Amino acid sequence: MRGKRDYYEILGARKNAADSELKAAYRKLALKYHPDRNPGDKSAEENFKEAAEAYEVLRDPRKRQIYDQYGHQGLEGTGFSGFGGFEDIFSSFGDIFEDFFGFSTRGGRGGGRSRSQRGADLRYDLTISFMDAAFGVETAIDLDKHETCTRCQGHGIEPGTHAETCPQCRGAGQIGRSQGFFTIRTTCPQCRGTGQVIPNPCSQCNGSGQVLVHKTVSVKIPAGVDNNSRLRLAEEGQAGSMGGPPGDLYVFLHIKPHEFFRREENDILCQVPISFIQAVLGDQIVVPTLNGEKTLEIPKGTQFGDVFRFRGEGIPSLRTGRRGDQIIQITIKTPTSISKKQEELLREFAKLEDAKFGNRLKNILKSTASKAVN
Repeated sequence: MRGKRDYYEILGARKNAADSELKAAYRKLALKYHPDRNPGDKSAEENFKEAAEAYEVLRDPRKRQIYDQYGHQGLEGTGFSGFGGFEDIFSSFGDIFEDFFGFSTRGGRGGGRSRSQRGADLRYDLTISFMDAAFGVETAIDLDKHETCTRCQGHGIEPGTHAETCPQCRGAGQIGRSQGFFTIRTTCPQCRGTGQVIPNPCSQCNGSGQVLVHKTVSVKIPAGVDNNSRLRLAEEGQAGSMGGPPGDLYVFLHIKPHEFFRREENDILCQVPISFIQAVLGDQIVVPTLNGEKTLEIPKGTQFGDVFRFRGEGIPSLRTGRRGDQIIQITIKTPTSISKKQEELLREFAKLEDAKFGNRLKNILKSTASKAVN
């Protein structure tokens, strides 16, 4: 038997070849030396096995690194010593051959494989209050989902019984017909590719390996989440099939609006009404914040729309934990009902103000007329 050749040389690929180049090189050789295309040709069989072995090593990043450093001798410690025959190759590369040729081209009958699949992800929409979003909260949600059957451990077989070889494909998991030099094989419709049938399905899950359960899941919501924030709960989705892992649960958050606060990024905004007298004379007022009440100094002559700021009284950042600010916009509330005495005082005040505004207006008119003449 000839000694092992360099794997890159076998595939005709460069030592720094990308995975796509290695796959393309192997496809070319697999098609050229496939046993269905070269019946009885021992040389072609050897080349087919040799190419498969080379690709099996070089497509695996760990094995490839060991081979690049230590050669064939280094691979002995990995437990890989090549393929024993065609069935090993077709079993290892079944999906690849389907990708190459559009169908399976297995050269002989072999046992079917049960293909494990990851479970589907689930979505849950959760509405929380503005304050819960600001401070974080731990809550519980209820959902219906499929989990692995505890009676049969997901195998779908009634305990005490066993699966049997599929009578239609005789355990191959596929049925085939000849077309030219290829044997075209398709998934067996009776066993769905597993090569086995279950004469006694599990009485709890009816052979599906899964049961529908109602489950309560705890969700920890961090402080600072915003509308449409998404939380991932690993492995809380649908159960996997054939021993596959469960999917994940994604919780999408929706925040109820607050009657007083409004959020802009990590700042919170609010409007605080004061009276005309407070605006003129100044005052101290109490303003609600996320953390309770806080005193705000209103200076004399405050105007409608003036803005004040409480530093660090906003929403915490999800990334840094640093809190934004509370921005307070002043509005001035005009009274709709006053006493006779209040009206008299306001009219007296208005007379004094009219004189001031009249002088200002005269000055503006004089200035405008002067500019027009010049």
